[in-house]
Amino acid sequence: MNTLDFSKSFKKWQAIFGLLTILFLFYFGYTLHKPNLIVGLLGGFALGYTLTRSRFGFAGGIKRVYVRGEGSLSKAILVSLATVTLIYAAVQYTSYIGGAIPSYLAKSGEAVIPGTQNVFMTNIGTVVGGFVFGIGMIIAGGCASGTLADLGEGEGHALIAFPMFILGTIPGHYLREVVDRNPIGKVGVRGYLPDYFGYLGAVVVTGLLLIALYLLVKRYEKIRRKEHTSFDDRSDYQDFEKPLVDRVETNSIWWALYHKLFVERWSFMTGAVILSFISGCLLIFYKKAWGVTSAFTKIAVWFLNLFGIEFTDAAFKSINKGLEKGILADSGVILDIGIVFGSFVAFLLAGRFKFSYKFNSRNAMLFGLGGLMMGFGSRFAKGCNIGAMYSSIPNFSISGWVFLISISLGAVAGLKLFKKVSCHVPPRHRNPEDFK
Repeated sequence: MNTLDFSKSFKKWQAIFGLLTILFLFYFGYTLHKPNLIVGLLGGFALGYTLTRSRFGFAGGIKRVYVRGEGSLSKAILVSLATVTLIYAAVQYTSYIGGAIPSYLAKSGEAVIPGTQNVFMTNIGTVVGGFVFGIGMIIAGGCASGTLADLGEGEGHALIAFPMFILGTIPGHYLREVVDRNPIGKVGVRGYLPDYFGYLGAVVVTGLLLIALYLLVKRYEKIRRKEHTSFDDRSDYQDFEKPLVDRVETNSIWWALYHKLFVERWSFMTGAVILSFISGCLLIFYKKAWGVTSAFTKIAVWFLNLFGIEFTDAAFKSINKGLEKGILADSGVILDIGIVFGSFVAFLLAGRFKFSYKFNSRNAMLFGLGGLMMGFGSRFAKGCNIGAMYSSIPNFSISGWVFLISISLGAVAGLKLFKKVSCHVPPRHRNPEDFK
């Protein structure tokens, strides 16, 4: 479909419904009353809108470079991590000189350095959980934030993966708590880079590691180009997502403006910068970094409680306490809801929302399996590629780097094991453009 065809077939009712949805969210935010919930809704909406407009996905950072041989998304993720590191470092150092201490050392009433809640114990849970999550996100078609965004976009695979993801968090959360109570969970390290290098040194070390990964991606791209298995980074753009070139064809400067604001696809780098800014704002407001899957466990416990299933083990004590005020009193749950609505509105305003069910029963089973694996892996590792990676590496936690390695190995394993089975793992193709 070319740009002119799309402008004529544009579903105006979707844009109108998108505006009505925004008005509903204003009303919903008003009913929440509490600032932390309102900010959660706004922040989640901004995250979801950005993820969809830029087609940004953390699972795609590994999948895209493997399948397409180009690392535009991988490099954008690394740039975002570097940007967030600088923002978080400024916030943490300011708190540190003000007398705050890391979360894992603080006692009741003591000031905590924002973000250090994501400095996790790096043990077997981090390694196994990350690997299992990596496989799951490949066959399910997206990571945690990606699954929420896909829900908002009407993707059928997310409608299967999401509920299984939710349920999978229960055993993952419980087993991680069991592991941490026992000697095997003590084998590992809770490493906070400023303890070893100071804050400036931590920034330098993190920056050098990210630069090394960036150069590694560039080198891999070069290899794939020589093999003629690489693609241009924008070759998968649909015609209507591209910038308007011939504005005379549109017959309307207003359509050209609307297309620029709400239809044209953002680059991965644009998405990376905006996500960094939103992440920094959330850290400053909440005094902790954002996450996705801890709220999933609360949703799972709340849902099963409706059927009389209760979780009395000490592992669920904090979750049960958090649910005393209701599921919508949790800012993490509200943020996740915001992500879904942000993606939903992004597609509505672009006039491209539709339900997609292009898969068979075998793939439906894989989506469910992937969801279960992501649910288990994310809680066994104490986070997904947001909480355990994106919000851990910039907070100078060694666990973030270990999780990144584990999830990458799991993703590659998933890509190799399911390349002829899953519809989300297309084979590598030789690019005809490379022969011109």
